[in-house]
Amino acid sequence: MIGIGFVLLLLAWLTVNAIKNPTDFFNVLLIGVTTGAVYALIALGYTLVYGILQLINFAHGDVFALSGLFASTMILSVMGLGDNSSTLAIVGGLGATFVIAAGFGALVNSTIEFVAYRRLRQAPRLAVLITAVGMSFIVQNISLAIFDVNFRSIPPLISDHDVFHVGGVHYNWQSFFVVLVTLPVLVLLTWLVKATKQGKAMRATSQDPEASAIMGIDVNRTISFTFLLAGGLAGVGATLFLVEFNVRYDTGFELGLIAFTAAVLGGIGNLTGAVLGALCIGLIQAFNEGLSWNAPGSDWTRSIVFGILIAILVFRPEGLLGERTPEGA
Repeated sequence: MIGIGFVLLLLAWLTVNAIKNPTDFFNVLLIGVTTGAVYALIALGYTLVYGILQLINFAHGDVFALSGLFASTMILSVMGLGDNSSTLAIVGGLGATFVIAAGFGALVNSTIEFVAYRRLRQAPRLAVLITAVGMSFIVQNISLAIFDVNFRSIPPLISDHDVFHVGGVHYNWQSFFVVLVTLPVLVLLTWLVKATKQGKAMRATSQDPEASAIMGIDVNRTISFTFLLAGGLAGVGATLFLVEFNVRYDTGFELGLIAFTAAVLGGIGNLTGAVLGALCIGLIQAFNEGLSWNAPGSDWTRSIVFGILIAILVFRPEGLLGERTPEGA
């Protein structure tokens, strides 16, 4: 009842804002969808690993930041892309950067699994949790040592002209590019997990690793592939984030916690739930920071997001689309 009451209050607040200033409301809505699309790529990395190992890979957000810094070096120093680059050079350079950044993120993530997590699969969960937090700080400090403390950004390679402009509501190509890249990645990931032999091995390992090994599935290879896939998603997400924002060594820490909240909200271990949770968090953040009538403002964003995390863990630990288990996840 408390949850229903809270949701009704939220809907009433959104309705009043939509009536008072519909232009701002729909512009903020589009910003929230764009932000949620980036969060979805990070949240899927958390939920993939948790689905196999019941492990929260806290280093995932830092892999995201390191991949973004690496992508900035690729775009600026290797590809040499800038404001004056031709359309063909931008398309080719960004396409190559996406592939290379995904490969880099996959390599870093699978290395973390091999070095830190593989030998702890039978260890108590507290040991694995502490190791995950430790790996987060290690990756963060590696990023700081290599790329220093400054933010990295790239020139506006994607046009900021409007895709559409209806009344005062507009959506530019730079934001639409994020959604345009994210949607095929999500569809491809869903197909890979649900329809391919490797995806079936991942689902079987998630349900029962011992029985999967007896049936001939290489559990170690399946887990390594899952970390590769999660790291690749982090690399793609980091490059997309770099197109609109800037990145530095600690960017992934906060984004990782927000994406983790999105994964828990949707039902951690559930791919569709991770995307739904990420879109919800993206919209909540955008509405809180962008609406004018009685919005708490950006100073409260972290408190609201983590308040949602605590509420979900207390009242509905399985999330929006997750299944209730003895562990509640």
